[in-house]
Amino acid sequence: MGKFLPLAIFIVLAWFLYDGLGRDTKKLPSPLIGKAFPDLIVEDFNSGEKYSTQSQLTGKITLVNVWASWCVTCRAEHQMLMDIAQSKSVHMIGVNYKDTHKEGQVFLDRLGNPYDQIIFDEQGKLGLELGVYATPETFVVDSQGIIRDKRIGQLTPQIWKERFLPLIQQLKISAKTKP
Repeated sequence: MGKFLPLAIFIVLAWFLYDGLGRDTKKLPSPLIGKAFPDLIVEDFNSGEKYSTQSQLTGKITLVNVWASWCVTCRAEHQMLMDIAQSKSVHMIGVNYKDTHKEGQVFLDRLGNPYDQIIFDEQGKLGLELGVYATPETFVVDSQGIIRDKRIGQLTPQIWKERFLPLIQQLKISAKTKP
């Protein structure tokens, strides 16, 4: 019996490793889907004014993108966000996550600012409430302030066209038909 114990442990560990290789970590389910966006008092990146997150989300469908100047993937994703902003298909809020104001501003000056407004989350408090563990992360929030979808990693044209844009269009239709 003692001879087979190491073999059994090895087989169990090998199975868990093999099983994990086939999983797409960008498709992790979020416990926040269907729940209200965290209502925190946050700081505006440009003015330094404080406001409630819910006050900026209610009444409009919003794409919330968590980014940082130090994030290589955020740089790769940025042109896609600029294209979305130019289409004016959705209200966009950026969350500058665990960054310095100076570096965040340099990032925007170089690459452009696609956001209608930016939350400065230097300490990562909003990111913590959102369960952010890697940047970029993007959320679709409906007009009632409810999180409807979440993407971990780069937002690509394919994901935008096949996943987010149809959801946003559906949410717009639903918002118009509600009394």
